Amino acid sequence: MDTLTDPKKTASAAKPAPIKPAKAAKVTRDPEGTRARILAAATEEFARHGLGGARVERIAEVAGTNKRMLYYHVGNKESLYLTVLEGAYAHIRATERTLSLETLDPPAAIARLIHFTWQYFLDHPEFMALLNIENLHRAELLKTSDKVHAMHSPFVQMIADVLARGVATGIFRTGVDPVQLYISIAGQSYFYLSNVHTLSVIFGRDLLAEEAKAERLDHMVELILSSLRA
Repeated sequence: MDTLTDPKKTASAAKPAPIKPAKAAKVTRDPEGTRARILAAATEEFARHGLGGARVERIAEVAGTNKRMLYYHVGNKESLYLTVLEGAYAHIRATERTLSLETLDPPAAIARLIHFTWQYFLDHPEFMALLNIENLHRAELLKTSDKVHAMHSPFVQMIADVLARGVATGIFRTGVDPVQLYISIAGQSYFYLSNVHTLSVIFGRDLLAEEAKAERLDHMVELILSSLRA
């Protein structure tokens, strides 16, 4: 009797092989990536909704995590906001250090800083939004930071060095405070861009048109450099 006619052998041949259990999927832990996604989502959320209107649930959802993990990585909502704010300042200060102002003659160095500040504000509206929010709160959370002073001291010194070189070569006048100079540089860009929509209506101009922005940048460079000349 062959296997086709032997019932026992037929049943044995038809019996399926046992299925091996699938290996459990390996969970990849990426705490740095999770934290980076949380901070990116939080930056957008705070810039759009402010400190009071921001929701941790939305931040966690966009970051692809949950509230428990969010709190584990960054603490509560206020500490998350402060971390975002510190990160925003750290980014602009770190980028400014790449400008290599020390390699340029003093007027060109100041002009480069003005160009950079203007373009940075254009490219990073979330930075301006965060500044607006924190000023509305009178910098109450920023005052608690143990990082902001340290990250700004080298930046102030960088500007002071440019001014000193300008004075030494007789190009710049003496007595210019580097902090006041930067406030003027940032303020001229900040006021224009934070009020550009109302100013466009008031003066009947499209102040975000490329020609208008180029005109504004040229005006700022000339105005600042004129104020520094000996």
